[in-house]
Amino acid sequence: MAQLQSLVEETLGVDPQYQIPDTLWGRMKPLIPPHKKKTKRGRPRMDDRKAMNGIFFVARTGCQWKALPRSLGKKSTVHDRFQEWRKAGVFEEMWRRSLLDYDSMKGIDWEWQSMDTTMTKAPLGGKSTGPNPTDRAKSGTKRSILVDGYGVPIGLAVAGANRHDIKLAEKTLESMPIERPRPTRREPQNLSLDKGYDFPSIDELVDEWGYTGHIARRGVDQSKRRRIPRYRARRWVVERTHSWMNRFRRLLIRWEEKKKNYLAMLHLACAWITWQAAGIHWR
Repeated sequence: MAQLQSLVEETLGVDPQYQIPDTLWGRMKPLIPPHKKKTKRGRPRMDDRKAMNGIFFVARTGCQWKALPRSLGKKSTVHDRFQEWRKAGVFEEMWRRSLLDYDSMKGIDWEWQSMDTTMTKAPLGGKSTGPNPTDRAKSGTKRSILVDGYGVPIGLAVAGANRHDIKLAEKTLESMPIERPRPTRREPQNLSLDKGYDFPSIDELVDEWGYTGHIARRGVDQSKRRRIPRYRARRWVVERTHSWMNRFRRLLIRWEEKKKNYLAMLHLACAWITWQAAGIHWR
């Protein structure tokens, strides 16, 4: 097995863990729009899977586009393909399809949901960044995610690091790429939030969306929350999802100046995490 892996690495020039598995590519391929055939002679178009492998390599390792291994294709071609697919909404559609697959195979846990934000550095700046209050006012970005009870990302929003969490809450809820079932008395939906959301406007938002809110209140003994029957809303699941996303080193530090490019990388990460949760990655 070790010899086989060494042979693959030698052939591809890239560790297999940075290559998209066959089963996963089978899910991605139908989402890529067909390209127009060239009428003029020239170099043949780069294979779509090879281009996607290059994009995934950049997202996973965090390397610059110009540092892309030659075995994965010409850097300018891979970057052009990334822009082409980003404009076509391919990466967001991947996230949507991955959620549908996960829901049919495992089932989205709508009963207990969690939302939280995290801040990352953004050295190149841009309109969607801002001074990070926890990093000596250096340029940074904030991402807000909503997850189901198992940590699968079902909502995502991005803003400057100086943007307050409550300002991103509604945008995060509105960003869900699939239809959210309507909560009922028999099937309620709980939303777990930390103390950063302890504001009247969030209470109103939670009620408006039909959630049963579980917000950590400032100045309140949190041990009392354990007395709630069947209470299992845990904010750590969303924190774990942020950690999963940071394994994509391109997201740990934001290098994309344009918000649309950064969101495309985030959508790719969300799709990968969701398909893995569905077990498709290993099939």
